[in-house]
Amino acid sequence: MRKLFKHIKTLVQVESSPRAVVKGKDMAHLPSIDNAWLLIENDRIRSFGEMQTCPMNVDQEIDVSGKMIFPCWCDSHTHLVYAGSREAEFVDRIKGLSYTEIAQRGGGILNSAKRLRETSEEELFDQAYARLKEIQGFGTGAIEIKSGYGLSVESELKILRVIRRLRGNSDLTIKATFLGAHALPLEYRENRKGYIDLIINEMLPKIANEGLADYIDAFCEKNFFSVAETEQIIEAGAKYGMKAKIHTNQFHSMGGIEMCVRHKAVSVDHLEVLNDEEIAVLLKSDTMPTLLPTAPFFINDEHYPPARKMLDAGLPVALATDYNPGTTPSGRIPFVLSLACIKLRMTPEEVINAATINGARAMELEATHGSIAPEKIANFFITKPIPSIAFLPYAFGSDLIEQVFIKGKLV
Repeated sequence: MRKLFKHIKTLVQVESSPRAVVKGKDMAHLPSIDNAWLLIENDRIRSFGEMQTCPMNVDQEIDVSGKMIFPCWCDSHTHLVYAGSREAEFVDRIKGLSYTEIAQRGGGILNSAKRLRETSEEELFDQAYARLKEIQGFGTGAIEIKSGYGLSVESELKILRVIRRLRGNSDLTIKATFLGAHALPLEYRENRKGYIDLIINEMLPKIANEGLADYIDAFCEKNFFSVAETEQIIEAGAKYGMKAKIHTNQFHSMGGIEMCVRHKAVSVDHLEVLNDEEIAVLLKSDTMPTLLPTAPFFINDEHYPPARKMLDAGLPVALATDYNPGTTPSGRIPFVLSLACIKLRMTPEEVINAATINGARAMELEATHGSIAPEKIANFFITKPIPSIAFLPYAFGSDLIEQVFIKGKLV
């Protein structure tokens, strides 16, 4: 089936020769075509151009006059599979409790782990599938989903099996990450080594045997997992072919970035706290810095990632939602873009590059996702009539996406 979309007001993020990554000052450039056409065939993009070169002899023509087409978002950091919600902790924060204080009282990750252990796989799937359908409507076409709310062999496997079921029931591209080292479960509070041994000697072999995870992750942060412990987990995952995508520098700089770069991590995520030495280390690597601005926004933390400093130094950045029940109960990437413009001082062009091409790169999907390019998967969305590209992050409270196409099909 050859579908032609014509009279596109602006076709955004077009590439004849796809880029693997966009860095530094290049992130301010967003290649686009006004008064354009886009041709797709089945699940692939075939070609595009200005209206005066519009092809004929297609199976279906769709007029999108006054509207724009963007590639779908690539959300490279989420915890979408979880049980229930944690609005009581939201109220606790309003009353003055910190993230750490809530965690020390058995809230936070441990709260979600308790709920997840009590939830059946079927119910967990139903909740996650509803969230997946919701984010698809926000324009997301590829997503990474982490485990980490199980913290036991049985429950971590349960989450990863749910992610596998989501893959089988959705056309979205889904990458799975094993995050057993998200927090210490209560029963191991006095036995850190015992829990790390459980991750390495029991969880990892079973996960690898079932082929349940693409990546491995750990929460490298004070009061969670040290740099040495995170390194041990990365090395164990590598033996099973799982590359690293690591939570680090959310609250402290403690050497996590340097260690991750040594191990050629695919991404380092959060980076609310980042110094000049760490920026220099990242500049010499292929590791993607991934920023999650809705996390400090939601927990009312004054530390936002220093995106402007990173871009001015020549780094690439990706943006992702961090969709989870405790610190970002939302998978709405358009709001992430708005927040990145407002709080991180990124331009509209930069945030769109960060959530498309660089988001794809943070999941190793840059060859097939993240831009409008020949032979890439036909994942894109059509906006409502809008005056400019900048209007998308500007109008943060409006639903501006009219139609979403995943693998060439309207969803």
